[in-house]
Amino acid sequence: MIIFAILVGTLCAGIGSVWVAAALSFGVLARYTQHMLSMAAGALLATAFMHLLPEAFESQTGAHDLFMTLLIGLVFFFLLDKAELWHHGHEHGVHAHSQKDHGATQMASAAHDHVGTHDHDHSHYQTPGEPAGHSHAGGSWAVLAGDSVHCFGDGVLIASAFMADIRLGMIASVAVLAHEVPHHMGDLVILRAGATDRQAALIKVSLAGSVTALGGLLGYWLVEQMQGYLPFFLVIASSSFIYVALADLIPQLQKRLGGWQTAAQITWLLAGIGLVTAVSTLAHAH
Repeated sequence: MIIFAILVGTLCAGIGSVWVAAALSFGVLARYTQHMLSMAAGALLATAFMHLLPEAFESQTGAHDLFMTLLIGLVFFFLLDKAELWHHGHEHGVHAHSQKDHGATQMASAAHDHVGTHDHDHSHYQTPGEPAGHSHAGGSWAVLAGDSVHCFGDGVLIASAFMADIRLGMIASVAVLAHEVPHHMGDLVILRAGATDRQAALIKVSLAGSVTALGGLLGYWLVEQMQGYLPFFLVIASSSFIYVALADLIPQLQKRLGGWQTAAQITWLLAGIGLVTAVSTLAHAH
């Protein structure tokens, strides 16, 4: 039962986020891209502070050891960020516009410097004003490789949550899905900028997203072998969510905006918290 739940949760988070990203990137929902960052930040913070950490601290493990693990986890993900393995393109979605073609150009341009660090030959990416046909496919595979590593790690974290409680696993899956959407939007835009058609880009990113399930299987085996360390796995998952929200998503939202735009940001942030709360309530009811 648990292994089935992990597979469903990881596939929904890994592939489901790609399809939501495609709807935002290619469809009529493109104007809501910016709001997804606020919603994702709220979902990640709510999952970490309202569910994962309380579950870990309810165990017999000492608070000092768990807080130390949280600190180590934050430093660890910061180092992975520096190594460009974990932090991969979450800001791609920020510059999307409701006009799809213009939005694609802007997003590809904004993603150029960040994702280009995966491959030092920056000629792999489209520069402003350069026709899409001038981009090369090599950079696309670098993006997909980094995406796969990230999704694999997400799978391990989701499995850890499911091993503690199915309800907790469902909440973690929703949080991962929410924060992967802006990430995958950037991937789709970069692949299309590399002369890949819409359908091919969607298939490639979906395959990368499916690696989340492999991470889930490894996470299941790992936690099964070390059941006594489950509270530490939950704290590590929390540190990942907190780091992505505070170091990656929220800084992109900290710019001068008008009153209505600021209110919209806060509303979507609260919506992310509300989404996690609703999923928790629904799962608890069953």
